Amino acid sequence: MTAGGELDAVVIGSGPNGLAAAITIARHGGSVLVVEGADTPGGGLRSAELTVPGLRHDVCSTIHVLGAGSPFLRSLPLEEHGLEWVHPDVMLAHPLDPGRAALLFRSVEETAAGLGPDADRYLATVGTVTEMWDDIEDAILGPIIRWPRRPVPLVRFGLKALLPATLTARRFRTDSAAALFAGCAAHAFIPLDRPLTSAFGLTLMAAGHRFGWPFARGGSQALADAMISYLKSLGGQVETGRFIRSLAELPRSRVILADISPRALADLLSDRVPPEFLRQYRRFRPGPGVYKVDYALTEPVPWINPDLARAGTLHLGGTAEAIAAAESAAWAGLDPRRPFTLVAQPTLFDPTRSDGTHHALWVYAHVPHGSVSDHLGAIESLITELAPGFGDIVAARSILTPADLEAMNPNLIGGDISGGAHTIRQLLFRPARRLDPYTTPMDRVFLCSASTPPGGGAHGMSGHLAALSAIERWL
Repeated sequence: MTAGGELDAVVIGSGPNGLAAAITIARHGGSVLVVEGADTPGGGLRSAELTVPGLRHDVCSTIHVLGAGSPFLRSLPLEEHGLEWVHPDVMLAHPLDPGRAALLFRSVEETAAGLGPDADRYLATVGTVTEMWDDIEDAILGPIIRWPRRPVPLVRFGLKALLPATLTARRFRTDSAAALFAGCAAHAFIPLDRPLTSAFGLTLMAAGHRFGWPFARGGSQALADAMISYLKSLGGQVETGRFIRSLAELPRSRVILADISPRALADLLSDRVPPEFLRQYRRFRPGPGVYKVDYALTEPVPWINPDLARAGTLHLGGTAEAIAAAESAAWAGLDPRRPFTLVAQPTLFDPTRSDGTHHALWVYAHVPHGSVSDHLGAIESLITELAPGFGDIVAARSILTPADLEAMNPNLIGGDISGGAHTIRQLLFRPARRLDPYTTPMDRVFLCSASTPPGGGAHGMSGHLAALSAIERWL
């Protein structure tokens, strides 16, 4: 702490990026306080008993591909603070029909072998990205507009990444390989016929092959708790239950880092920065929303295909063409008849989350931004096609609509869990036209949320990079 009791940094928000920013400051030797509006820290990493007592569900994120693979998180001794990753046998299953599914394994070769005629093409498409991951991860997990450390591998990646996912999917001979790729690319939350959507599929698949698609044992809260424990070991502090409505409410500090949406930060800066900058922040477009359902089940899901019970994550929605149609509909504000739906079954691999009687099932579907429709029937229809009798084992369910998600976490505007739509403009200038995307026109105030590069995911890189920017300028 500086002379006069001034902190080096105050961080608004305790999501993974806010905690990453605080840890980065503290590792630099700075004094730091994290201020969280909710009673429980963690943001999108929170876990809670949403259905029956003793059964722990992840309120938002549950699978942490980029968490396990984050260069920043890998540099932290989080295992010493209680974090343990759980790796299912099959990372991802993408069923095409009740008896047939494409499987994503940690091994590139095993995945390729399961794709039959597409084995060589998978190795050439995804395998090559996996091989050069060490050379490109800094560029992928950071601002796009900057000179890369290793330009040649990045150009090789970029030639694949620039393509629309629909085009990459059509290059596969089998519907299984095409669907597997399209499902991963659909994490972009934009129509799959747009340029750069292949980047999302390539990144998630290659990162999975390198680091897995794991759960945090005990729930995602364990990742937040480990980060907080490490932060406190460095002298950092966390205060909960204090929602900030004015910068004047914060204690004196040399810098402020905000793990909040651009709109929320615009409100805090409204009388302090040029109006044109505020307009950029307020025009930053949110992406489509999600409709989330958490289930307490009396037994594991009775999948017809036993391979589905080996998978930590499932992508439901059928063929690559069907997924592309559903994503286009959600983007256009139309309710998809068969929405792209993600399923995770953590208690099959982590019994510590269970109450001893029930299994947890984590499900969300891609839906239009701010959707007020009831999507439960469409979601359960997709599951029941693959697991007849599913409805008979549901003991309880918890539903979070896009409005519920935003009410719970103001960063999730209209149910958008990505921190903003992944349009080309917003990928290049995220969230505003600035050479350093973490800075604002107000000196010493930085944005460090998922609305800054590299975007959504529990990787902490946005917070880490924003903190490095603050350290370079002011600390």
